[in-house]
Formats: sequence, structure tokens, C-alpha cells
Amino acid sequence: MKKSQYEALSEFRYQLRRFLHFSENAAREAGLTPQQYLLMLHVRGFPGRDWATVGELAERLQLQHHGVVALITRCEEGGLVRRQRSTLDRRLVEIHLEPKGARQLEKLAAQHEAELRSLSGTFQVARITAFNDDGMIEE
Repeated sequence: MKKSQYEALSEFRYQLRRFLHFSENAAREAGLTPQQYLLMLHVRGFPGRDWATVGELAERLQLQHHGVVALITRCEEGGLVRRQRSTLDRRLVEIHLEPKGARQLEKLAAQHEAELRSLSGTFQVARITAFNDDGMIEE
């Protein structure tokens, strides 16, 4: 890799970490853990529907199934989400946002959108991963 690619990768990781730090602080200021915010985000943001299964959330959060179950329990106790057996497949448990969770998520998502807008043009992923016709990375 060229020096410029290392610099681009470094900058990308720096800006990514800055955004994650912002996100963690915003969640805490709203009285949530960062994981609670992410769980609610992935429930609402799951493609094609407004709920997700425990397994889907485990994949999205990159956590073990049992850890997600514990996180869901804490969110459920806080009135943020609820569990519901699937009407199509009784083996599946759907996780849905409760109104309180939806309100908190809406506020946090708006803050995150504003932060992302402030970072527009910052990420230079193309400089890191651009390939030429021979499959080699180039600037």
C-alpha cells in the first residue's frame, strides 16, 4: 500500500471513532446505554419491517445470542421494547419498539443525522479500496 492509502485508512478510522464516540455520549446523555440505542436502531431500521428477531439483532449488533437476550430484557424492563411471538412461526420471537423507545430513538436518530451531515465528505473510503484493472490497489 502507498503512504496516501495508509493516511486515508487512518483518517477513516479516526472519523469513524469520532462518530462512535459522539453516538455513545448522545445515548448516555439520553439515559440509555450505547447498546440500548443500537438495539432500538436495529429494530426500527431492519430492512422491510419495523421489528427484528433476536437472531437478526445478534447479527446486526455482532453479539452472542445470549448477550442480546439480556440486552432485550433490560430494554423491556425500561419500557423501550417488547417481545412478541411471531404469528407466522411460533418458534420466533419478534422484538418491537414500544412508544417510549420510539420517542427516544427519534430524538437520538435526529442528533445522529445532524452529526453525519457535519461529516459529509470526510470519509474517503474510495482512496483506500480503489482497485485497478489488474486487481491491484491504486490511488
